[in-house]
Amino acid sequence: MTTAAISKPGAVAWALILLLGLIWGGSFFFARVAVLEVPPFTLVFLRLFLAALALHIYLHGRFGLYATLRTHWRWFLVMGFINNALPHTLIFFGQTEIGAGLASILNASTPIWTVLIANRWTTDEKLTPAKIAGCLTGLAGTAVLIGPGVAAAASVPFWALILPILAAISYGVAGTYGKRFRGLPAPVTATGQLTASSLIMLPVSLFADQPWALPAPSTHAVLAILALALLSTAFAYLLYFRILALAGATNASLVTLVVPPSAILLGALFLDERLEATDLIGMLLIGFGLVLLDGRLLRRRSNVASRAP
Repeated sequence: MTTAAISKPGAVAWALILLLGLIWGGSFFFARVAVLEVPPFTLVFLRLFLAALALHIYLHGRFGLYATLRTHWRWFLVMGFINNALPHTLIFFGQTEIGAGLASILNASTPIWTVLIANRWTTDEKLTPAKIAGCLTGLAGTAVLIGPGVAAAASVPFWALILPILAAISYGVAGTYGKRFRGLPAPVTATGQLTASSLIMLPVSLFADQPWALPAPSTHAVLAILALALLSTAFAYLLYFRILALAGATNASLVTLVVPPSAILLGALFLDERLEATDLIGMLLIGFGLVLLDGRLLRRRSNVASRAP
């Protein structure tokens, strides 16, 4: 695949990016429905276990899956914890108090934290003026979102706002740590980390929630869990890897801009969620920060200006 083909995603790649944004936005919606009946630890385990099982069935041992699991199990345990078990748990606990739209907006700060962490821990991804501007803008948006929660802690607990942000930081650490998996087939990495994170969450769920003593969830909750695991986790990973092959990592990261609007739309349509003006302002600031981090819009405007007579 040529560099030109990667830098300019075609109609198929753009359609897949929009579809993935809708699916990942749906994960916040499905989680909000399920977490009202299923404790967060158990919900995280079910999401990861069912997704891992689906990917194992899909791969059926191809790409040297089992040999890779044996030789890289320590890597997968670390990645499974910081990229799946920990952030999912933080988000689900936060969603016991906040809606799908707000949780998705707060989590949309992930690329900002990734840039800051990569600057500290890597030698090839240092901060530039554009990245600094993007980080500051995105952090300002996050502060706008948190501010009303501090003022109205009686209705929105402060900890519920902080948890999705901590999850975003965990994703940022995982994005940097995940560079060591570059030599492995992407579906193997996804299956490995989901398998490892399932093993991490199993004893936590059994000890903390005692799921055998919980009342049976409703049909709506069961369907939400299945959609969360099979659609928003297993299928979403395969879709993401397809986008990586078609358009490259930078273009694939644009899906982050699509997730909050889709989560907000689903929450408004089906959960009667309503966002305040500050929530929308915060989302716009985070989105603009991501545009600055991406850099292509500014480069395009600079090129147009340079060609002007």
